[in-house]
Amino acid sequence: MDAKPLDPDWTALLPARDGAPAAGAHAPLFGPILAPPVAPDGCRVIGRLAQTLDGRIATASGSSQWIDGPGDILHTHRLRALCHAVVVGAGTVRHDDPRLTTREVPGPDPVRVVIDTDRRLGPDHTVFRDGPPTLLACAADAPGPDTHGTAEVLRLPREATGGIAPDSLLRALAARGLTRIFVEGGGLTVSRFLAAGCLDRLHVTVAPVLLGSGIPAFTLPEVPRIADGLRFAWTVHDIAPDILLDIAVDRARPGASTP
Repeated sequence: MDAKPLDPDWTALLPARDGAPAAGAHAPLFGPILAPPVAPDGCRVIGRLAQTLDGRIATASGSSQWIDGPGDILHTHRLRALCHAVVVGAGTVRHDDPRLTTREVPGPDPVRVVIDTDRRLGPDHTVFRDGPPTLLACAADAPGPDTHGTAEVLRLPREATGGIAPDSLLRALAARGLTRIFVEGGGLTVSRFLAAGCLDRLHVTVAPVLLGSGIPAFTLPEVPRIADGLRFAWTVHDIAPDILLDIAVDRARPGASTP
């Protein structure tokens, strides 16, 4: 196995995963993620997407590798290392077959959580064959055994809309001691957490690419007026060749009325 690159600032920050004060040059970016949870579900939740300049996360055919550059790949692995669990939707597993490990940086692998409401994924995907512990989150009425390959099946109530409510998943993860949650993708999964008011922080990487068409980064409830859109504070970080937008969402919901 290749040795992971040494970064003194990352070495200084990593102990903050387990409660030490955030230190080093990476602290301004990652410190808010490491803050104690304040939401009733007991979780601190960070969502992340990588998109083109025209707001696409993939071509119309679903091709998405690689929109982002090496700086964003490194950033993503750092987020995995700092969080207790990484959450992806079934579409991400189907199209990308990710490992969801921290192989690019020193640090522990998170528990991998795959949302597959109706258990349509086969057990041949990488996350169900080897590597860190994996949970398959599905609807309680989805048929099948209590394991899926090497993954443990986590059964959750089905919403009236047919899916699994993000807040139900967060409560189930918190009950297992998994309270710092990284929602890595894809666009629909991150959008559902955002629409449900279940994100504390959102990291959006913008790559210097124009596709002209393709799959949009966000799919959210429509608002009738610009004034009804969700506005927020952000900071911009250089992760060459891309830029990273660090957004304080603070559990706000798009389209929700404000005082």
